[in-house]
Amino acid sequence: MKKLFTILAITGLLFLGTTQNTYAQEEAQTEQVEKTFHQELKQRFIEGGPFFMGIVLIALILGLAIAIERIIYLNMATTNTKKLVSSVEDALASGGVEAAKEVCRNTKGPVASIFYQGLDRSGEGIDAAEKAIVGYGGVQMGLLEKNISWLTLFIALAPMLGFMGTVIGMIQAFDNIAASNQMTPGTVAGGIKVALLTTVFGLIVAIILQIFYNYIIAKVDSIVNNMEDASISLVDLLVKHKK
Repeated sequence: MKKLFTILAITGLLFLGTTQNTYAQEEAQTEQVEKTFHQELKQRFIEGGPFFMGIVLIALILGLAIAIERIIYLNMATTNTKKLVSSVEDALASGGVEAAKEVCRNTKGPVASIFYQGLDRSGEGIDAAEKAIVGYGGVQMGLLEKNISWLTLFIALAPMLGFMGTVIGMIQAFDNIAASNQMTPGTVAGGIKVALLTTVFGLIVAIILQIFYNYIIAKVDSIVNNMEDASISLVDLLVKHKK
């Protein structure tokens, strides 16, 4: 939880600092274009209204915090399974199960943890070791998928908040028309423009988070596939070692 809050704070600072980042060596024309883009983005954000636009911004920051935390965790959980299987095989041949367990203790990642549980139960038989591998593999898979459901929540929530802001903005625009008892193109166009800005920003947030989500899911699938292949290899090694 502390790691999540730390990443959240860093993400917020990075997001707020993006509007101030400029390159000193850029050409004058390019620098002016960047300033214009940032000013336009800030203006549109203010025009959309602080309440709904602020909620959409919070959804973006929280979603990015979760995405960054997951990416860091998954990168740390990635293991060279072929090298690990080879090391465990050599340890089993030279020093037995205890030597193989020591190799797993000195290796980070879910695959090494699964190997350790399987080796720890190998004395009770191959079936017990296989059950331990399958059971602890489910635990590790749950850790890999932790907090991803929250990311999907923010992906769905951001455009819905944008649509809600649009509907409320349209209602307010028609209320202003009814109060003034006259309908001019400028009044209608201005109200609709402000109302639609929340939808635009909501969709932008959803698109950004969706990209991160797809990357995370692909990373999880890759790690899980490696876990399954490595688990089969470990069972084969235990069978070979028992002979």
